[in-house]
Amino acid sequence: MSAKKIGPLLATFVVANNMIGSGFFLLPASLAGQGGVTALSWLLGTVIAVVLGGAFARLARDYPNLNCPDDYVRPSLGRDMGFLATTLYWASSWIGNNAIAVAAFGYLVTLLPIDGSDTTWRITGQVGLIWLMFAINLLGPRQVAKFQSFCVVFGLLPVAVVLLGGWGHFDGDLYAAAWNVTGESDASVVFSNLAPIFWAFVGLETGAMVAGIVRDPDKNVPRATLGGIVLAGVVYLLSSVLVMGIVPAAELAASSAPFALVAGQIFGAWAIPVIAAAAALKATGTLGGWMLVSGESGARAAQRGYLPAVFGRLMPNGAAGVGLAIVAAAMTGIAFLTLAPTVSGQFETIIGMVVLLVVLAYVAAGLSLLVGTPQRPSGLKEKALGVGALVACSLLIFSSPWSMVGGAALVAVLAWIGFRVLGNKAA
Repeated sequence: MSAKKIGPLLATFVVANNMIGSGFFLLPASLAGQGGVTALSWLLGTVIAVVLGGAFARLARDYPNLNCPDDYVRPSLGRDMGFLATTLYWASSWIGNNAIAVAAFGYLVTLLPIDGSDTTWRITGQVGLIWLMFAINLLGPRQVAKFQSFCVVFGLLPVAVVLLGGWGHFDGDLYAAAWNVTGESDASVVFSNLAPIFWAFVGLETGAMVAGIVRDPDKNVPRATLGGIVLAGVVYLLSSVLVMGIVPAAELAASSAPFALVAGQIFGAWAIPVIAAAAALKATGTLGGWMLVSGESGARAAQRGYLPAVFGRLMPNGAAGVGLAIVAAAMTGIAFLTLAPTVSGQFETIIGMVVLLVVLAYVAAGLSLLVGTPQRPSGLKEKALGVGALVACSLLIFSSPWSMVGGAALVAVLAWIGFRVLGNKAA
């Protein structure tokens, strides 16, 4: 019996939920140290995401049975590039899950009678959330999508109240006074924040990556992709401007729960735990969604010989049970390896590398559109989308620290060497 597939509404929630998560709830605090000028970074980041989303939407239409990057990369660029795009995307998805777990427990800890600065409690909470989301994913993709929808509605509803009710407390002078607190030019600040801000948009491609569980993907994947990006971009931009016009930048930058702090300023102390609970719920839903993506992308990679066959074993309900168990175990190891004295330190270490790994997979998407295949020649529209995607990826790469760029390139080279030596025959 085949697993039931999800429709356009649930698919849109999957895409939106996978973006509006840890970055939405934690980035306002780190960006406050730069100033209100970072609203322009959000705006530019949204444009970049729309360009990349357009590329993936086109690929999903050209390849309606798209299940993983290999489906559109190999026909245009060959097996080696198909391997790199597929495995780097898969790795970025589950490594990034750790950053989401960090954010989720960072908010959750404010509701518990424990010391949030205690690294023992933090690692215990993060690992507990990882395995809880693994258990939920065993129920199957449709149940995960429903869980995400619940988290989107009830996790963002209190935040929506803050976003709507907060404008009456918005202080334009306060916002203007903290427009740029770095001493650098506006253009420099906007550009240097592109990569960390884009962490909040990682997930724009998930509609295409889980096309195998979406009904009528030719129509519904593009709708879910572009709809989710626009929704996320509007929420990011409005929230960024709002919070910096209610709480002084220095106070906001020092907070580990910025939206809870803003809610306290607007409604009083009683609102702080409400918003903290909502943020924890929303980030947890995002973690569950990315576990689904990790399982799906790992299964498709295994079916093509890029990963061991065990990752491709699916349960009757469509869940990649064994593969997800291995991923959850690897995530547990990453949690211990990246443990830092502060939540923000651990979060920033993880997202810096993840953004670059996933951008390398996005580069393959742009090249695929630009090159085309004999069966699907690249027309003017495809070439324009391909060039746009490559320009967007270049902006993200060049705005990142060179040490991170070098590290991501090294991972890609080592993975390729391993494939040529060990996995060539299997693929």
